[in-house]
Amino acid sequence: MIEDYLSEELWRAVAPLLPGKASDPGCSGRDNRLFLEAVFWILRTGSAWRDLPPQFGKWYTAYTRYHRWDRKGVWPRVVVALSQNGAYDFQYDDDDGLRLASSIDARMRELSQSGDEARESATLGQTIFPLSPATATAIGTG
Repeated sequence: MIEDYLSEELWRAVAPLLPGKASDPGCSGRDNRLFLEAVFWILRTGSAWRDLPPQFGKWYTAYTRYHRWDRKGVWPRVVVALSQNGAYDFQYDDDDGLRLASSIDARMRELSQSGDEARESATLGQTIFPLSPATATAIGTG
């Protein structure tokens, strides 16, 4: 049995950001949550796409959809939503794309969120998760 990553709280945070909702024009995604679980499984295990367990569907379909979402700028929004809800396991940058955050990076973010640095950063108007100008524009914060 493969453990799910997305809790109900995390799912509610990211679901509105994903393409393929019933309210979106065009095709709707069959199961965005299952797809996210597949991507997170790949990242957490370091496995190749071809090794994706069958319960997640066809590996090539997931692989293709992952890259389409990357071109649409979906992944930076997902990472921001997850981090705003306390999940610091993933990072996105323009050079490497979506990746598993190192345990040191994740722990430093957690500490800065809970400590004085977070309050000081908010006072100064700085962000704890700096984004490149291209990423900021893609997610609508720049």
